[in-house]
Amino acid sequence: MKHPSTSAYFAYWDSKRGGERAPDRSAIEPGEVRELLGDIFALSYDTHTGFPFRVAGTRVCALFGRDLKDKSFLSLFSGDSRREMQDIATIVAEETLGALAGVSARTPSGSTTHLELLLLPFTTRAHMPVSMTGLLAPFETGPGPLGELELTSHRYLHRPEKIVPRALRKLAIARGFMVYEGLR
Repeated sequence: MKHPSTSAYFAYWDSKRGGERAPDRSAIEPGEVRELLGDIFALSYDTHTGFPFRVAGTRVCALFGRDLKDKSFLSLFSGDSRREMQDIATIVAEETLGALAGVSARTPSGSTTHLELLLLPFTTRAHMPVSMTGLLAPFETGPGPLGELELTSHRYLHRPEKIVPRALRKLAIARGFMVYEGLR
């Protein structure tokens, strides 16, 4: 993670999940991430409508020059990037895996703006709609609203596996034949 806002939001989300793959949606307290709220958003998991925004921070809306509530998240991306982002968002929601992506967009003046996108899942519960949260932060700001986003890179954020030390136990199976079994 290169952007300080991305790192800060991931650390907060990670602290809320404890030993689980993802935190419950109710565990995220807006007041605790007050300085990041402008860059944060929440999406509904609805592939037919392109993962609509449930909530979008003021800076995210300002990047595109419009209110994004109930608008399709995928509509922000160009053709090939849109298909790839649909796959990424689906994996985030269904596999409960976070994703980090680099994106770029053109400004009205023709310059390119680079941004970092973080998508994080919430724990799914029975009788509750599946949703996810995220953060979109530009590395530089340009004049005017951004054009369509182009996906430049992405990776999934796996939880590090705990390595459990193993002990060896010597088993005498037959005279002259030894088996060493690993134990946890």
